[in-house]
Amino acid sequence: MAAYDASKLKLPFMKYRFIAVGFSAALILLSLFSLAVKGVNYSVDFSGGIALQLRFQEPVDVGEIRAALSEAGQGQATIQVYDESDILLRYQDSSDAVRGEILSTLEARFGSVVIVRIDEVGPVVGQELRRQAAVAVSFAIAAILVYMAFRFRFRFGVAAVLALAHDAVIMLGVYSFTGREISTSFIAAVMTVIGYSLNDTIVVLDRVRENWNQLRTRSILELVNTSINQTLTRTIFTSLTTLMPVAAMFVFGGEVISNLSFAFLVGIAVGTYSSIYVAGAIVAEWYLRRPETR
Repeated sequence: MAAYDASKLKLPFMKYRFIAVGFSAALILLSLFSLAVKGVNYSVDFSGGIALQLRFQEPVDVGEIRAALSEAGQGQATIQVYDESDILLRYQDSSDAVRGEILSTLEARFGSVVIVRIDEVGPVVGQELRRQAAVAVSFAIAAILVYMAFRFRFRFGVAAVLALAHDAVIMLGVYSFTGREISTSFIAAVMTVIGYSLNDTIVVLDRVRENWNQLRTRSILELVNTSINQTLTRTIFTSLTTLMPVAAMFVFGGEVISNLSFAFLVGIAVGTYSSIYVAGAIVAEWYLRRPETR
């Protein structure tokens, strides 16, 4: 059997670049609108809440406690085990009604529950930590631009950074629209997806760079199309092999893992799309308006 030759693919991605850009612009506008109107549902990591130390009559299993808390609408609460019969819950809503519902649900499943202490806790991710994170992200973006400008060309760096911003805004918009909690695990997922998407974008743009000398005989749209098609098999296989275990985590992983895996599902899908259409379209359109031959 002859080996499969990916270079024979001739899918006209750039023919539909304006449709893709319009679709991306619509998603970004909807995301920004949702963020402005609905905001985001911050977890206790960001907003603070209540720390509730509870003592059970017998040793308890964290998984069973998580299931009971889900019934009470607090499946995202942070659970810390003190010993076999003591746990510490951290959750957002400090109202007596929510506390009463949590206690009644736990007592119905585990028997008598004693409140050892109740404390109001501040957010884990404070203002200073958020400021440091913003500085770190800014340095990371600058480093990406410098690397891409040195390794490829400055325009490629701008295209890569805009593709990453596209992915992050849409991920935040989806979480805002669906009301899912923004927690430290979500931030970790965003950072992971950004690295994943950047790697995919670099693969595509590296092939554009390798084919750059063909601009003497071909248009930039043909060159970008060819480059995307040459890397398409790798992109699809990588995305599918990543999505399958993440989908399994989303379906079978429980509420906490489900929230994390949902971020990966959205991020990988959007990142794969942006690597093909957003970054490629920016490079192509920029060249059409201001040709660069070096």
